[in-house]
Amino acid sequence: MKTKILSLLLTLNFFIFDRVQAFTSSDTTSNITIDESNKEKKKAKNEDETPQKGKVYAAPLPIVASNPTFGVLYGFAGSFNMFLGDPSNTRMSTSLGTLTYSTKNQLMFTYKSNIYMPEDKMIFLGDWRMFDTSQPTFGLGTGPADDKSLAGSYGEGFAPGQDPQLLEFKYFRFHETALFKVKKNFYAGVGYHMDYHYDIKDVYYEEHGYSSHKAYSDHYGINDEEYVLSGVSLNLMYDSRDNAANPYTGRYALLTYRINPEWMGSTKSSSSLWLEYRDYFALGKKKSGLQPNHMLAFWGYGNFITSGITPYMNLPALGWDQFGRSGRAYTQGRFRGENIVYTELEYRAHLFGTHKNPNLLGAVAFANATTASSAHADIDLFQNYNFGYGVGLRCMLNKKSRTNITLDYAWGDYGAKGLFLSLNETF
Repeated sequence: MKTKILSLLLTLNFFIFDRVQAFTSSDTTSNITIDESNKEKKKAKNEDETPQKGKVYAAPLPIVASNPTFGVLYGFAGSFNMFLGDPSNTRMSTSLGTLTYSTKNQLMFTYKSNIYMPEDKMIFLGDWRMFDTSQPTFGLGTGPADDKSLAGSYGEGFAPGQDPQLLEFKYFRFHETALFKVKKNFYAGVGYHMDYHYDIKDVYYEEHGYSSHKAYSDHYGINDEEYVLSGVSLNLMYDSRDNAANPYTGRYALLTYRINPEWMGSTKSSSSLWLEYRDYFALGKKKSGLQPNHMLAFWGYGNFITSGITPYMNLPALGWDQFGRSGRAYTQGRFRGENIVYTELEYRAHLFGTHKNPNLLGAVAFANATTASSAHADIDLFQNYNFGYGVGLRCMLNKKSRTNITLDYAWGDYGAKGLFLSLNETF
């Protein structure tokens, strides 16, 4: 009520002031006043269109989607972006949060972030998750299921077959990395990472008396109902992307060496190496601030166990990157092994724009390939490949932060297919 009264008084005040000017000012003075008013309006409009330090660019989105891992999902997603420093020398910080429930009774919360401090002197990478969920597993390695023999409580030669082996579990992830600027676009830093699987129920084992998860856990003496991976990481990063949520140019590379000792809470001691690279190529001429009419985007990563023993669900797996975007067409974790390499190529096209939103609509076509190893089954890395491909549409919600809705449909091997809805580009 106070706000309405104040607004009424201000409006009345301006009206009276305007009438007084009309009777006491000459035509010339009135013209000057109008010109100055127009200039102020244009200035305010330009300031509003220019990215501002400290302003939050939010894009909330209700989710109703189909995903091969989770069935039908519904809930909320929110993209929150901000310049923590001067936009001329500081990249936009991006974060994406989701809270969803699925028809498979899965409750999931995620929060992923790339935070750039003023002048990009420090970067914080975050990946937090809390799941009460389920997920099918399919043994280790890529290629035909009959080749995935696994030593364990069933002896040598156990093969998981074609059936999905369902696991129900709760999962908590806390990954946070701090990177310090060494020189332009180059960063180095340390991180802490914890992955905690608990209340694990091996549904397939209970129904059939065997499973890949049970055999692997028994073979290495791991409690198959609960395990932890906890440790620190050493990181090197190169990042020249013009926007982390939706890049039009630049490249990104990350090296993470993670050490998980038992004294930090890990069930078994181990170490791993993560290598990642992304690049973006405009096809033809490009205009500053505008999406190229045609562009190619490339993404590749490798995740390798370099020493020790890693619990089954902590082994390198498809779809377990920071934003969980790899492997469109497949369920999360569809391919798993001691080592995994993933590559993806995406063609992006601009379809339609307006004066206010030049990059309003776009489309993509993509293809990906995955290879994973299994020491027990003698499946080497690069021995077998599994592929996915698909098409999608893009709708930009906020041109300043480049936040867009992504809607993709993908197909893969073994009859895999799925609809994927999210915020921000896949990579």
